[in-house]
Amino acid sequence: MKQRQRGITFLGMITFGVILAFVGIMGAQVFPTYTEYMTIQKAVNKAAAGTTVAEVRSIFDKAANIDYIGSISAKDLEVTKQGDKVVVSFEYQREFHLAGPAFLVMKYKGTSR
Repeated sequence: MKQRQRGITFLGMITFGVILAFVGIMGAQVFPTYTEYMTIQKAVNKAAAGTTVAEVRSIFDKAANIDYIGSISAKDLEVTKQGDKVVVSFEYQREFHLAGPAFLVMKYKGTSR
C-alpha cells in the first residue's frame, strides 16, 4: 500500500515566506505611527486642561518636545469649547510607499476626552 505524502510544497513555502515578509515589513512601518498616535492622544488629553487656545497649544508643544512628536504641531490642533469644557481635536495622515505608484495611507483622527 502506498501512503500519500503530506506537507507543504517548496513553492507553497516560498509563497508563504514572501507573504509573511511583506506583512512583517508593513507591520514594522505601521506600528511606530500607531504608537505615535497614542502619544499624540495622550498629549492632547493633557493639553485640554488649558483654558485658552494659547495655553492649550503651549501645553501640547511642551508634551510634543518631551515625547518627540513630529507628525503634528500645536498649530494643527483644533481647539473648541463644548459648554465649559475645552475640546482639542486633531487629524493627520501618513503615507508609506509600497511599490511603483502604490502607497499605503494611514489617516489618524482624535479628540480629547
